[in-house]
Amino acid sequence: MKSYKIALIPGDGIGPEIIAEGKKVIDAVADKENFRIRWTSYPFGADHYLATKELLNENALKEIGKMDSIYLGALGDPRVSPGVLEKGVLLALRFYYDQYVNLRPIKLLEGIECPLRNKTPKDIDFHVVRENTEDFYVGIGGHIPEGKSKQHLEVKRTLYNVKFGLDIEADGDELSYQIGVLSSKGSRRVIKYAFELARKKKKTRVTAVDKANVLTDMYSLWRKVFEEVAKDYPGIETEYNFVDAITMWFVKQPEWYQVVVAPNMFGDIITDLGAMIQGGLGLAPGGNINPDGISMFEPIHGSAPKYKGMNRANPIATIWAGALMLDEIGEEKAANDIVKAIEEVIKEGDVKTKDLGGTATTSDMGDAIAAKLEE
Repeated sequence: MKSYKIALIPGDGIGPEIIAEGKKVIDAVADKENFRIRWTSYPFGADHYLATKELLNENALKEIGKMDSIYLGALGDPRVSPGVLEKGVLLALRFYYDQYVNLRPIKLLEGIECPLRNKTPKDIDFHVVRENTEDFYVGIGGHIPEGKSKQHLEVKRTLYNVKFGLDIEADGDELSYQIGVLSSKGSRRVIKYAFELARKKKKTRVTAVDKANVLTDMYSLWRKVFEEVAKDYPGIETEYNFVDAITMWFVKQPEWYQVVVAPNMFGDIITDLGAMIQGGLGLAPGGNINPDGISMFEPIHGSAPKYKGMNRANPIATIWAGALMLDEIGEEKAANDIVKAIEEVIKEGDVKTKDLGGTATTSDMGDAIAAKLEE
């Protein structure tokens, strides 16, 4: 029997509750498809940080790096300053394992009401591929008072190291700044992933997102690399959308899109919009992927700490993220089985969590999807 080692990080807030349902469903489909999951749980999150002042540790990172994937619940807690857990755990994991692809399926399931008038599941079914380690999320910037200042900033990646030495003179006011970084290699590998995904899914169009009409120097490189990569895929149509325009077209004509590839910040923005047109954050999974290394899968929503322990959160995004994880490690049939089971439970309408207009609990939904797999 084939066996996979998965690192489980339940996290904060509703994280442990929703990850338990994801684990339940994955174990059910593993039994059905005759493979085994060996789970190893890690405590990284608010409680661990408050007790130890530790976010991650090197021994755990090395151990996790030998596994097949990471399954994450959610991070964030009001007892910890905003950004500490997100940057110190989530972003640290992405950067440490070079998970340079953020993959988001935007798919409206049958039985889910779309907030867009007259749009149906056949109209909303595409993927957004977001670059996950560069752009304005590299975490370098500063805040300086009025006067003169020197800043030394550095970005370390597996592809490169870059240092900035800045002599700043602010005359008349204090100021802050953020530096974005795009590299040719970093752009190329994520754009290539998007084209390969289009080929795998038998799609015929890839849309590149940027803001090259304003941030000309930065995104001209993105366009240059996109054009170079596209030459290797002559059967796939290409186009460009500015980020403000694509938010409009996601609402007006989502059926146009097949595979969308975007830099980090713009990808972050448009995937939240994508989550809304597919029915809400409770239905939105995400993958942080290194095709040649270890990947991490999670719902795109937060930890919702005010609902902690109430057994009322919708676990579908987490369960669907588990399906993405199985697809990535090679269990494509099991992944498809989970998505079909989710859709069948929703269509039947007997089990609905509060966000879907029902009264079912988190565990009710997990039980229903696991039971559907066993039918």
